[in-house]
Amino acid sequence: MIRHFTPEDNQNNDNEYHKQLRAQAQESIGTPDDKEFTEQEIKNAVASMEHNKAPGEDGITSEIFKSVVKILPGYITAIHNGCLRSGTFPTRWKKGKILPVTKLGKESSEVSKFRPISLLNIGGKVLEKVLINTINHHVFLQGFMNKNQYGFTPQKGTIDAAMEIKEIVKEGLAAGDVTALVSLDVKGAFDAAWWPGILKELRACGCPKNLYELKRTILPSAQRLCQLTAFDWREE
Repeated sequence: MIRHFTPEDNQNNDNEYHKQLRAQAQESIGTPDDKEFTEQEIKNAVASMEHNKAPGEDGITSEIFKSVVKILPGYITAIHNGCLRSGTFPTRWKKGKILPVTKLGKESSEVSKFRPISLLNIGGKVLEKVLINTINHHVFLQGFMNKNQYGFTPQKGTIDAAMEIKEIVKEGLAAGDVTALVSLDVKGAFDAAWWPGILKELRACGCPKNLYELKRTILPSAQRLCQLTAFDWREE
């Protein structure tokens, strides 16, 4: 099941282009560093964590972490900025508990009928969140994001995409054209996301060096999702 959920990145299958990207991904980037995380950014990231989420391997819930941040905001901010300065995502925060949950109405013994829920430590989730928010700010500031992307885009969603399609169809009907809609569902798109390709895009948009280095330490291990520490069977 783990092998199915986290496909192996086999370098023996690389062509010359892939080899170049993989080698480039190991090189440092020459862009200036971005500013360090502020206490308010850390507080906002922690405040956005839902109360009903199960804890990761360390057993620390979001409620506990929120209480600690209220008492020691400077200390928690310093820990996360230490990770940013050193370009290190702590190994402990990469560990997680994976819960294979059966998909509703698709009860079966086939691996593809299960959905893996990965429970990560809250400290790592906060670091990921502030990192992603900062990278997104840079990407949007540089105008690097495609205007036709609606998923994972602030203030955009499926309704906006549907309305855009509606306008295209409407214009086509008015012009007497025939409009065809093709929908693609890429199997395991996030499970098989290739990290050298992601780092290539970060380089292309001029990602600040400290953000890039921290992201680089996350991705190779994320390719295997996380280290398995426990299996718990549940049904939705």
